[in-house]
Amino acid sequence: MAPTTIPGADPFADPDHISDNTEYEEGSTLPVGRDASLTLATDSLIVLDEDFTRRRTRNCCGLLPSKSKTTQAIPFFNVLWAELSDFDITIQYAKPTSKNVVRVASVNYLVEKPQQGYAKAWVSKLLDRAYGESQRNKRIKVLINPFGGRGGAQKWFLRDIEPIFAAARCDFHVERTLYQGHAVEIAEKLDTDAYDVIAACSGDGVPHEVFNGLGRKQNAAKALSQIAVVQLPCGTGNAMSLNLNGTDSTSLAALCVVKGIRTPLDLVSITQGNRRTLSFLSQSVGIVAEVDLGTEHIRWMGSARFTYGFLVRLLRKTVYPCDLAVKIDLPTKGTIIEHYSKEFDNHAPIEDRRGSFDLSRPGLPELKYGDITSPLPSDFTPVAGSKMGNFYAGNMPLMAPGANFFPATLPSDGHLDLVTIDGDISRTSAIKSFLAVENGNFFNMPHVHYRKISGYRITPRGQKNGYISIDGERVPFEEFQAEVHRGLGTVLTRSGHMYEADGVLPRPA
Repeated sequence: MAPTTIPGADPFADPDHISDNTEYEEGSTLPVGRDASLTLATDSLIVLDEDFTRRRTRNCCGLLPSKSKTTQAIPFFNVLWAELSDFDITIQYAKPTSKNVVRVASVNYLVEKPQQGYAKAWVSKLLDRAYGESQRNKRIKVLINPFGGRGGAQKWFLRDIEPIFAAARCDFHVERTLYQGHAVEIAEKLDTDAYDVIAACSGDGVPHEVFNGLGRKQNAAKALSQIAVVQLPCGTGNAMSLNLNGTDSTSLAALCVVKGIRTPLDLVSITQGNRRTLSFLSQSVGIVAEVDLGTEHIRWMGSARFTYGFLVRLLRKTVYPCDLAVKIDLPTKGTIIEHYSKEFDNHAPIEDRRGSFDLSRPGLPELKYGDITSPLPSDFTPVAGSKMGNFYAGNMPLMAPGANFFPATLPSDGHLDLVTIDGDISRTSAIKSFLAVENGNFFNMPHVHYRKISGYRITPRGQKNGYISIDGERVPFEEFQAEVHRGLGTVLTRSGHMYEADGVLPRPA
């Protein structure tokens, strides 16, 4: 998946490219030597150096002359740090070396003594532009799943992530998870006053564990609002990074974490039996859950196993009957589009995008609708489920690269997006549904029932064994209830209020 750009800048642009329409502010240029200068432009740092021409006047073994620019543009998003030391100014930045890889690079120049005071103020202005709303010098607890990405997580951290964190002057501490559930224990015991971010070098499983570990703390609501949970994509499922950062590249994700803006995130309480867990991504019963969890035996096929499993079940017209009752908030696609459009420009303060939680109350917020053992809430509406083919509730748009099942999701609108599809639709409609997920037409298909909800109860019927997936993790095949908590969690996003995946409306210019 190609990285998505934010309005007003292309943070992953070629730093050697400069627009002819670049605008400059008065007093934004710092002379550095006889033939060079550094200028703060609209969205980039412009490095002008006559030596660029002299250094690049030859190519092809130095035999042929070549045209060369005297300028280099470094998007502010890519600037990691800048400092003035004695008479040297050093600027470190993330330089693209390919479409999906950045590496730490630097520019260094001498500053004349009369320019020292001005240079100090200029560096301060550069860092203001580079970080904007984002916190500098983040304190990061890094959790590495050594089994993630078929054992590549440790290597990717050392090669792609650690240099960017170090160049950005982040204070980070690394710990490796040793077994399933270890991240729950680490997060539960973590001193949340000592860190700003927990970064999981893993797939989506470790962030799931981290949210639940924070949810076990005595001051769970405060901890979840205080510390941001992010993913550095080092697993086979990297939906969190795709949605928050617009990429599943480890180096680009590291840059996005450095520059990420604190954003509230809806979390979902799942009660099943006597257990209460938190979900940040999705819950599924039916075809998606079975494809996700029931194809482990063909992992050798890679991501193609999902395609294969999906098509096999579609063509069989597999049905997963259930009893379903839902707290419906927005029942039609028209009302959903209207709701989504209002969020384009919603830059309200972060606390205004959270629910009203009693931070003095121990543990997680009280359940408004009770748990799975409580009587069915009176405002839950029964939904026909005897022919259910797919029950899929999502809190983020992308479940995998190109798989935009929930294009109307928002980080903290207090709703889950629910998709239900009958299992007895025609094979032609089923295949069209499968293809529509990638081409962006899934939301508009007439047999795709799409609602925004804030709670539900589902009870599988007619099967003794089956698959239920919570954030990609298998849970017992039995009834459960879900309830949304608006903005209970915290993540880092590039915009501060929206996901990076395409939505039901075009992004504003």
